[in-house]
Amino acid sequence: MPLISLETDMSSRTDLLANPVVDVLTVTQRAKLFRGLADPSRLAILEALRPGALSVSEIVTATGLNQPNASNHLRCLSECGLVVGVPQGRFVHYRLADPLIDELLVLAGELLKGTARGIDSCQNYAASLKQKF
Repeated sequence: MPLISLETDMSSRTDLLANPVVDVLTVTQRAKLFRGLADPSRLAILEALRPGALSVSEIVTATGLNQPNASNHLRCLSECGLVVGVPQGRFVHYRLADPLIDELLVLAGELLKGTARGIDSCQNYAASLKQKF
């Protein structure tokens, strides 16, 4: 196996720093997505919608949130394109906007059972989650 010179390593590192592999726009968009998912109330609403569309009152019952709070979070989730409201008579029924959201929630659960099982003892985010749940 050929040895790589220090000069080559430094040159490659300089090239990498000058031309980062990470797409900053993609990372920023993902951070916004995960920030939206990080709110326990919004996450509870998304979990409640996994089986299918629900009205606001059904979401309130499923999540334990009060109606104004649930409506505010639904507006946020709708504006971000994560849920879609479908008018049905006098009510609007909300559903997940894309089946990939359900898959993401399933994958998060699987990740928590395995690799990220230590997340429960993580103290970095503990204070921000003591809001409602």
